[in-house]
Amino acid sequence: MDVVNVTEDAEAFTCNAYLVLGDQVTLVDAGAMEGVVDEIREYTDHLDAVVLTHQHADHVVELDAVVEAFDPPVYGYAEHPLRTREIDDCDELRIGDELFEVVYTPGHAPDHVALVSETALFSGDVVVYNDAAFEDGSFGRTDKTGQSRERLIQSLETLLDRLPATVETLYAGHGDVFEGDVRAVIERALDRARRREPKYPEE
Repeated sequence: MDVVNVTEDAEAFTCNAYLVLGDQVTLVDAGAMEGVVDEIREYTDHLDAVVLTHQHADHVVELDAVVEAFDPPVYGYAEHPLRTREIDDCDELRIGDELFEVVYTPGHAPDHVALVSETALFSGDVVVYNDAAFEDGSFGRTDKTGQSRERLIQSLETLLDRLPATVETLYAGHGDVFEGDVRAVIERALDRARRREPKYPEE
């Protein structure tokens, strides 16, 4: 699968916005980096879809600019002024050249979804490989209004239940792309979440 992180060079805080090339050219999250449209145009002159893992600001600030530039259908779990396609748990979407299943994974955000194919996982913020808190298995924070550590734990358990054994690449909303035993990364994140330890000292 041909995937480009088009916010990789951002200087301000943003999520990883992934441009997936192939039969169905798709942007997974729009990010918050000014100039993301120009980055996308380095690889393609059209988008077949934008899929939102959730609607926290760092994932959607540039959505207006992306829609204005490419006029793609926008897929999301929750309502948004620019959403044109509603997605729900167990729906299937073609992203690039692969078929992905939508897995509803709230906790970090009430509208959070992950996207799972036979080879890859776009996890948004439900699980990340590394961040400022943990290496080799972390998860989105759960200390803000509308967030729930208990619900995030359930979401990680669900993700493990529905993760094919063949998945070897993790594209998370923050941190590095991970290649290898994705299940083990999720299991480590789940273990840390179950301990109920604060992710950050102020949590």
